[in-house]
Amino acid sequence: MTDIGVLARPAAAVQAQAGAHADASALTPLPNEDALPRRFSDFATLGEALDYAASGTRGFNFHDARGNLARPYPYSELRADAIACAYRLIAHGVQPQDRIALVAETGAEFAQLFFGIIYAGAWPVPLPLPTSFGGKESYIDQLSVQLQSCDPKILFFPNELAEMAGEAARLNNVEGLDFDGFLAREAAPCRIPEASTNDIAYLQYSSGSTRFPHGVIITHKALLSNLSAHSHGMELQDSDRCISWLPWYHDMGLVGCFLSPVANQVTVDYLKTEDFARRPLAWLDMISRNKGTSISYSPTFGYDICARRMSSQTKASDRFDLSRWRLAGNGADMIRPDVMQSFVDAFAEAGFSPNAFLPSYGLAESTLAVTIMPPGEGIHVQLVEETDLSGGDATEGRPQRYRAIVNCGKPVKDMIVEIRDEDGGILNEGQIGKVWTTGPSLMEGYFRDQDATDACMTDGWLDTGDMGYMSDGYLYIVGRAKDMIIINGKNHWPQDIEWAVEQLPGFKQGDIAAFSITTPGGEEAPAVLVHCRTSDVEERTKLRDQIRDRVRAITGMNCVVELVPPRTLPRTSSGKLSRSKARKLYLEGEIVPYDIAA
Repeated sequence: MTDIGVLARPAAAVQAQAGAHADASALTPLPNEDALPRRFSDFATLGEALDYAASGTRGFNFHDARGNLARPYPYSELRADAIACAYRLIAHGVQPQDRIALVAETGAEFAQLFFGIIYAGAWPVPLPLPTSFGGKESYIDQLSVQLQSCDPKILFFPNELAEMAGEAARLNNVEGLDFDGFLAREAAPCRIPEASTNDIAYLQYSSGSTRFPHGVIITHKALLSNLSAHSHGMELQDSDRCISWLPWYHDMGLVGCFLSPVANQVTVDYLKTEDFARRPLAWLDMISRNKGTSISYSPTFGYDICARRMSSQTKASDRFDLSRWRLAGNGADMIRPDVMQSFVDAFAEAGFSPNAFLPSYGLAESTLAVTIMPPGEGIHVQLVEETDLSGGDATEGRPQRYRAIVNCGKPVKDMIVEIRDEDGGILNEGQIGKVWTTGPSLMEGYFRDQDATDACMTDGWLDTGDMGYMSDGYLYIVGRAKDMIIINGKNHWPQDIEWAVEQLPGFKQGDIAAFSITTPGGEEAPAVLVHCRTSDVEERTKLRDQIRDRVRAITGMNCVVELVPPRTLPRTSSGKLSRSKARKLYLEGEIVPYDIAA
């Protein structure tokens, strides 16, 4: 394993000048700094955390599709609205430990309902918006499987989703209520139950939850422990402000950019996820307008979209000032150093520093964070030889091939990470195995699914399902164990096959899904599904042969190449490629490839 250092600022990069951003709104954004002494999530419950944050002047700022301030929402107002929501819920018959599902639309309505459910002693269950699903029926189906899993008393939804969400509620015998109608009800004061730190705070469905959803059970104690570890890992400053477009039904958005700011008293600027998808550079406009220091997270694809949207004729420094972007967090999927370097190349002249990158690793089962890179260290990459990744032996005379593996940082406060082999033995430094973790942030288990809980939790340790290795105290993630393609006893990572195809002209990340299938002859082989944008049969045939040759050159194997229509490959609710779902749909005939003569 060879350490090749950090991402570098291009030699020609210059310090950006602040762009001119006229605020057309008369509204005043909530401040970064506050006289209230900061507490780093040292509370017994989430309700107690909001009680404290409400005594200061910070809060949420909601922005429109162009990134203009639409509504400042101080924590003091959020608390008052949440308590009123709790009164309404209790009057409606909600009891402690009831599950209350709510579609996680970024806005004040969801925020006050979520905390109102907390104050009422019930368990909020955030559910996804329809942006990642293939139409009305697919979204109703997705909501249905999650409603069947969590068995809620009520499903709340925004008015514009009343038809779809209301139908999902009806099909599952759940009461469906729209946000506005419920929030317009009278809120008569009543007794609010007192929460304990060991009580369950909420259920969360991980982004991969589809046919067999797993509701992750998180207690107040686990949540606040992780939020404390998160804030210490980021070394929060008084001038920090969070800017986010991440969805509130995914752990990075819900925990990192919604609950953490409350428990750590940080002001946030929000852009809706669907607005980011339409106008991604509005995210960078909002960061540029912040006069303090910015904290903003994104999966790799968010940085990729922004770098691609920058016109070669436009100077980044004419529009953006990213010099105060202190922490540019990245996680939630495999971190691609080539994409991160492209972002640096595109925005260095606007003041963006590669040292701002903050790689991290986490999952819903550990509340959120497991490891975080120390601030200021940027992205470190090690080159790992293919035989080390596959578990095989180097073949004499074969050229060595390497994959760049990104450093995901050190374990956060109170969390421990070990790398283990298939038999549970602890591996030495540099040896690749399964990533296990333990600490106070772990989930209680999966809701009403003891078998699934037992399959990943042993003696207080969590088998994350990811593969990686440790080096000098830092964690390097290699891939998902369940995605690994094993043929003739040799391991092949789908990311390697997908990356190889992406190097061909006209492809980008997310266009390719690789997985293992059994051929009609009974042999295991990799299948590669590729988005194809040409209608010419001859061009399709040539493209298929190029892909086949490329994969053979990388893996030494023949593969099944299927060209499929654009936007066919399924994604998780957080926007990540779902290889397992692609494989399932392909084998069931739901993904229909183009017909190309052999």
